[in-house]
Amino acid sequence: MKRIILSMAIVFGTCAFAQEKKSDTAKTKNIEGVTITKQVFKKQSDRFVYDVAASPVAKGNTTFDLLKQTPLLSSTDDKTLKIAGKNNALIYINGRKSNMDSESLAQFLKNTPAENIQKIEVITVPGSEYQVESSDGIINIVLKKKMSDGLNGNMRMSNTTNKYNGSQASFSANYRKNKLGVSASLSGGENIEAQTYTLRNGTAKTSNESTGDIDDPNKNIGGYLNIDYQLNDKSNLALSWNTWANKSYNSTVALFNTIKKENAKEPEYTWSKNKEDARSYNNSVNLNYELKTDSLGSKLNVNAAYLNYRRFQFTDNQTFASDIDRVVGKRTRQVMQDLPQIINNFSGMVDYNQKFKNDLTVSIGGNYNKTKTDNDSKNITYSFNPVKAPDSRPNHFIYDENIYGMYITVEKKISDKLSGKVGARYEITNSLGTSDNAPTEALRRIERNYKNLLPYLSLNYAINDKNNISYSFSSRMRRPSFWELNPVRNILTDDNYTQNDPFVKASSTYNQELTYMYKNSYFLILNHSYIQDAITQVPLQGYPVSPEGKIGENPALRYIRTNFGNKQEMSAMVGIQKSFFKQYWTTNFNIGVQHNINNGSLDTDPTTGDRFKDDKGPEGKFITYTNKTNSTSLLIQTNNTIRLDKKKTWFFGLNYFFVDKQQIELGSLKNLMSLDLSLKKMWNDWTFAVNVNDILNTNIVKIEDFQENGNYNYIHQNRYNRSLTVSLTYNFGNQKVKKVRDIEGASDAIKSRTR
Repeated sequence: MKRIILSMAIVFGTCAFAQEKKSDTAKTKNIEGVTITKQVFKKQSDRFVYDVAASPVAKGNTTFDLLKQTPLLSSTDDKTLKIAGKNNALIYINGRKSNMDSESLAQFLKNTPAENIQKIEVITVPGSEYQVESSDGIINIVLKKKMSDGLNGNMRMSNTTNKYNGSQASFSANYRKNKLGVSASLSGGENIEAQTYTLRNGTAKTSNESTGDIDDPNKNIGGYLNIDYQLNDKSNLALSWNTWANKSYNSTVALFNTIKKENAKEPEYTWSKNKEDARSYNNSVNLNYELKTDSLGSKLNVNAAYLNYRRFQFTDNQTFASDIDRVVGKRTRQVMQDLPQIINNFSGMVDYNQKFKNDLTVSIGGNYNKTKTDNDSKNITYSFNPVKAPDSRPNHFIYDENIYGMYITVEKKISDKLSGKVGARYEITNSLGTSDNAPTEALRRIERNYKNLLPYLSLNYAINDKNNISYSFSSRMRRPSFWELNPVRNILTDDNYTQNDPFVKASSTYNQELTYMYKNSYFLILNHSYIQDAITQVPLQGYPVSPEGKIGENPALRYIRTNFGNKQEMSAMVGIQKSFFKQYWTTNFNIGVQHNINNGSLDTDPTTGDRFKDDKGPEGKFITYTNKTNSTSLLIQTNNTIRLDKKKTWFFGLNYFFVDKQQIELGSLKNLMSLDLSLKKMWNDWTFAVNVNDILNTNIVKIEDFQENGNYNYIHQNRYNRSLTVSLTYNFGNQKVKKVRDIEGASDAIKSRTR
């Protein structure tokens, strides 16, 4: 109830790196520093490599700060990272996917000194050996190897102010002694996520406007524990446990509604006052065994994992009569919902990489995921004007899914100039959804069985020492998240709600990328993605008409999660990163163009069979929502770090991004931009920082959609991105301690679908 989920493919541009060269002179008596001209950014067969050890940017930074300044990466909210042309970035450490949830991972990256990193690899089009979905990319952080034993850690406290005030604290420690490594973290905090909405929709004869506030208090605590033990020189055994808990009680919605009905002289005014109590728990355990089989780097990896996710959600949605002066009158309707979700997953994964002396690597592997979701929801509606008997609609929806996957990839360096990688992943998915009290017979049993062959190809050609060109192609699936399959409604007002769809099927994505690099400094990247059966939210509105022909009393607006036609996304961008004035000023700048092609239509609610008319009378025509439009958008982003003193203790940051107006599934998304400033002071092991985000208050979502049949839809969503954050960090212990070997969990591909 507390949000309308906006499905938008907003691609923020990122950056490239160019190292400024400088010559020294024998006549200089007092040498203050030497600028290394080592190649710091280069393209390999299937990835971009950023040699952090050769760059002064790493000094004094955290890993998260460093990633934001890495070529091709960007962060627009200081929480998540994006890769150029990608919807999402997955974090790997030493080739292993992090087993932490997103909140813990962000804290881990902000608490890890960047000096411990050897290089960062950006894989824009992952190969068949990686379990990723849709157009996701990978960031692989490679840690330095020669580090001493010992203990180190980090304590961090921060406070953020926007509409409300929020606080966060974390503690992390890493210990290594001989063959044993232990890494642990604990963090927690509380905040209130605030939103202000204006929702306006209607037809040529009717309209509905809702304005007001949504406040969502959150308290959370979580952490992780990783234990890694070296059995011998060739094998390791590791156990990891991740946990996270969130409590959101007394989340409130207060929206004032103005409803204009057909042939009515005066509008109808109501208040929607909703309350929600929710809490969630996420626990996962992963056991990993790694065996090195030869001196070339061949190895076997075996993983077994268990994931348990629980969410409990209670909502009380009440509607009150009102007038033009917004006086709260008598209660007219009340809907009470109990919407639990429990997910259990058992997973296994086996990978084997065989390396040969002639620069040939063959990788084979397989995985199995068994998932069961249990959603025993209850829905009771009370009507007070006129008084009616309560309408109870319980629905116990159970979803079972089995995924079998296997892959093979072959990587070969053909010559000093040419290298390539080819592979394929084959997946079998069997799923069954059952409901004991569904509103329609079709919802009682939903069975889907499908098989997919997903090819992959990557070629890299070094024309000479200054020019490089590469091409990649991959095919991926995007399975619906488990909450998207649960057939429940998140009610905002009486006639305005979001609705999930158990009939949603997996979409297919075909990605292509062409990259040209000059002097390992300047780049041009061309991307193309074709998405078949795109999963998104579609607004259906008008007078609902049931399959039996019964027409609703009021016009309704339903944001329905479903498959909506096909979509193409194309982008072209150029970028540069450069240091000026003896590296006092480091700037990332890129500019690009994105072109979206949407082609979808929907005229029927897939879960109820309802269709929608523009008129309640017999002359009313059925309405079809269509989006067959194109848009071309300008993307700009720049990140700047200015060193303010000679001792490298004061730093000033200026970041800016601009995303031009573009067409998405819900309509035309207006332009977004944000100007952020920061100031950082380092003193011994202490770091004090102040960050001001969205100073101009321009990072606000606005969507408009006008249909040829006269229907329109407008969304204005302010999430209060303008904020002030003050943080204090203390690093203790031996900062050269070797980090624990992070292990890719067998359930990682499933965990992402619980979000």
